[in-house]
Amino acid sequence: MTEQTQTQTQTQTEPQTEPQTEPQAEAQAQVEAQAQVEPRIPAPSVPQTEAVPAPEGAPAPAPKKSRRPLLAAIARWTVAVLVCGGVGAGTALGLTSMERDEVPGLATESDGRWTYPRIALPALPEGVPRPYSDGNGGEVHHADLRKLVLPAPEGATVDPRLNGGWIGLDTYLAHFHADDRVAVKEALADSALRHIAARGWTTPDGTTTRVYLMRFTSVAFAEAFKDDVLDTGVRGSRLPAGVDGETADTLLKDVRVPSLSLYAFDERKPYGPEQTRWAYIQAGDTLGLVTQTRKGEALAVPFQQTVALQAQLLG
Repeated sequence: MTEQTQTQTQTQTEPQTEPQTEPQAEAQAQVEAQAQVEPRIPAPSVPQTEAVPAPEGAPAPAPKKSRRPLLAAIARWTVAVLVCGGVGAGTALGLTSMERDEVPGLATESDGRWTYPRIALPALPEGVPRPYSDGNGGEVHHADLRKLVLPAPEGATVDPRLNGGWIGLDTYLAHFHADDRVAVKEALADSALRHIAARGWTTPDGTTTRVYLMRFTSVAFAEAFKDDVLDTGVRGSRLPAGVDGETADTLLKDVRVPSLSLYAFDERKPYGPEQTRWAYIQAGDTLGLVTQTRKGEALAVPFQQTVALQAQLLG
């Protein structure tokens, strides 16, 4: 409100007084002159607390700093932490999803195992039991024997003569030492053999693998042939072609497949330019044979892996 307005308001509201004397008029004029020199300070819109005077000699209080820069800094640091956390989490997920040999500084050599396709037991007709289940005391494999032969691992070249189908007796006999083929053939003639399925392959490391599955008419015939192949002959067992002596292989001692029997052998040193390992799998009415041959030395890990997988299919 301006001075003129205030003056008019006072004139309208104040009652008329008697004319002032000369000293009074002079004092009034001085008051009005001072009011014109010192501007009036408008009253605050809200009540303020009364300030407490500082004690004498005390330093003047520092002006209060605004909290806006502090809040802005906190916000910036929060965003930075979130971004860094997101990057760290993404890196961790990336590392856990990578193979160990893909992470710099953590690369390790493979343990030698092969990569096989997904392996599953073949479906059986409804009501037909598995070989070692209740109701199948004869331990008979009712599944198609060709579907029980282990598939070749990834990257392997399959032998077209041994592609997982049926094979003739002469193809199977070619596995044995030339001096043993006649005796094995005679043993098979008396064993009531039904049929033979086989698959063979060669992996990039030079290992040649052969898998033979022989089904007999009963468990008794299968075990009799196994005993003849393993325990007769002048050398103590029927040897693969090119092998002149054998030693027991202990690699399969840790392979545990219920109801099956495993017999593993190594070619005895000194051997020629390549070594052979082989194993028999006694599984009810079926006898499996797995052989691996490689230049220099037949590797232990893929041999153990291959025998164990084939045993599981027969179990």
